[in-house]
Amino acid sequence: MYKRFLEKREVTLLALMMILVPLAGEIKFYPFNEFYRVSFGPPMLFIFLLGLRKVPAIRCGVLAGISVLLFRITLDLIFLDPFDWLASLSINSPSFFYYFTYALVFYLLKIHHFNNQPWVMGLLGIITELTAGVIELIVENAVLEAPVTMDALNKLIIFAIFRSFFVIGLFSTIKLRESTLRELEIQKQNEHMIMLVSNLYEETILLKKSVQDAEEITKLSYNLYKELQEIKDGKKELSLEGIPQQVLRIAGEVHEIKKDNQRILAGLSKLITEQSFLDFLDIQSLLSVIVRTHEKYADLLGKKIEFVYSYNGSHPLYHVYTFISIVNNLVANSVEAIKESGRIEILVDQKQECLEICIHDNGPGIPNQYKDVIFKPGFTLKFDNTGKSSTGIGLTFVKGLVEKLEGEVILENLEEGRGTTFILRLPIENLTKKR
Repeated sequence: MYKRFLEKREVTLLALMMILVPLAGEIKFYPFNEFYRVSFGPPMLFIFLLGLRKVPAIRCGVLAGISVLLFRITLDLIFLDPFDWLASLSINSPSFFYYFTYALVFYLLKIHHFNNQPWVMGLLGIITELTAGVIELIVENAVLEAPVTMDALNKLIIFAIFRSFFVIGLFSTIKLRESTLRELEIQKQNEHMIMLVSNLYEETILLKKSVQDAEEITKLSYNLYKELQEIKDGKKELSLEGIPQQVLRIAGEVHEIKKDNQRILAGLSKLITEQSFLDFLDIQSLLSVIVRTHEKYADLLGKKIEFVYSYNGSHPLYHVYTFISIVNNLVANSVEAIKESGRIEILVDQKQECLEICIHDNGPGIPNQYKDVIFKPGFTLKFDNTGKSSTGIGLTFVKGLVEKLEGEVILENLEEGRGTTFILRLPIENLTKKR
């Protein structure tokens, strides 16, 4: 889309050049003789050459020369009576060579490379003006037998200096204006980000508290589950002592989390509405977001992890939150599993109406004896530096969400110590619905 926009822009500028250069060329005076004219056509061409970076300068010179020649012949046709085609072509043909030479010298000197050096551009512009002016005088001498004198060359130098630095002054003014507008836009964006972060700060504090409460309630619930399981299996005698208090505490913690989450949801919903975030994104953007997020996570954990992703097939736009919720958990598990350094690969392939996502890491892998229970709630192999275990509900969440989308998640069998590979297979139709 962006490439097509550039091409359209260049065509528009070329059309404007072929209109404005001939018109500017009619603002003129004759310092030497009735044939040689000094106009504002060359400064106009100079500005267009600086702007038309995607179009070869020589092509611009040819088009400008032809447009000026045809425009002046047309004026002669309208205002001269009787009109002589040959005479009009002879009188106006030197202007074609002037503009062609001007663009040629501009190209050879690579003036557009000195956008940030106005004085260099000015000096090179003088050389360009002089060369084009001399060629025009030579052509006039050959076609019209107009004499080339030292006085004419001296005046040519004066006008070349004047016009060149007039253009540089105008160009510098335009650049300064663009720079000022850019700075204002950056300032506006910075102010917007400050306000956004300040609004998020309060939600972050509430979220941290909610996460701590959720961690505590998960442990309480799991301990209660184990206690009840032992009673069910006959390993422990039936006793309700302490259980009502545990259930009441869990209910209180859940109620506290609910209130915190309601406040967080209200704040974030407002922010999301104001920001107009996209609900659907292309596969390239989604994978880029996931990789960038986990690169930062790996840096936070002090790990050096190389992330690689690729995709095959023609993909529709996927629902952002559904896609990222599924993949994020598995990639985060891989980041946490890798000890100090490693590699994580995310491979996405479209197979007819099914999307297959393969996430592989070269971490320590999952021991064979645990592969049958890896998706059960509460099971975990992750412990922090203090020996504190994680909640063990990440993979359970992934499996539940994938099955809700009528898909499947598979832990591929690998030799122990050769890393872990999870394969997700999901109907594409269910990933393109807003949920």
